[in-house]
Amino acid sequence: MILGIISDTHIGDRLDEIPNKVYEHFSDVDLIIHCGDITSESVLDDLKKISKTLAVKGNGDYLDLPRERVINIGGFNVGIIHGDIIEPRGDLLKMKYYAMEKNLDVLISGHTHVPLIKEITINDNKKILLLNPGSPTVPRDSIKTIMKVKIKDNSIEPVLIPI
Repeated sequence: MILGIISDTHIGDRLDEIPNKVYEHFSDVDLIIHCGDITSESVLDDLKKISKTLAVKGNGDYLDLPRERVINIGGFNVGIIHGDIIEPRGDLLKMKYYAMEKNLDVLISGHTHVPLIKEITINDNKKILLLNPGSPTVPRDSIKTIMKVKIKDNSIEPVLIPI
């Protein structure tokens, strides 16, 4: 299974549209996950034309979406949040504890506008993968990014994609 991960698009309040390269990169994905700060329902409508799409509500969203989701993909418990429930913003220790509390293998979040791929070892038998795709429109560093994640044969392979 291939996941397309995107966050912090801020369409309508900061930019008018998502770059076309996002749609090109997501053309082969099985599921798109948007980690919030969508800010325009048209973003979800456009993403749904490509693939099934799940989203969570960000601190800048008016849409009626859940604040968090937990799904099972390929035997992995995957949590999806925007990230504004973790303070201070992007705190790795608090994300680790959140993932442990929810019994997650993977925690996907946004909010920081900074990409992250970080594996944290809990013990000999347990690791948690923290993922953040950054932002394809308003990054906090100089590179606009999205992410693709391949889940196959009991492995998870995240790839950060510059736009």
